Amino acid sequence: MKAKRLLSFKGWSHIFRGSWKYIISPRVLLRDKLLFTVPVVLYWVLPDLLPFLPIDDIGVTMLMMGWFVSYMERKYPEITQGSPPARR
Repeated sequence: MKAKRLLSFKGWSHIFRGSWKYIISPRVLLRDKLLFTVPVVLYWVLPDLLPFLPIDDIGVTMLMMGWFVSYMERKYPEITQGSPPARR
C-alpha cells in the first residue's frame, strides 16, 4: 500500500468498504476469507508476543485490511468491477 493512500480518507474508505465486500461475498473462497480473519482474530485474542511492539491491535488490523483488499482486488477482479456472476 502506498504512503499517499495510507494517509488519505478516500483510501481508507475504499479499504473498509472493500474488506467488507470481500468478506460477505459468496464468490470469494472461504480459504481466502480465513487468510484475513484468522490472523487478525488471533492477534486480538492472544496476548501480544512482543509486548514492546509499538503497534496497537487496530493498527495491525488496518494494515491487514489494506493487504487483504489489494490481494482480493488482484485475485477477484470481477467483484471489484461489480459485474454479475457468469451464467453457466
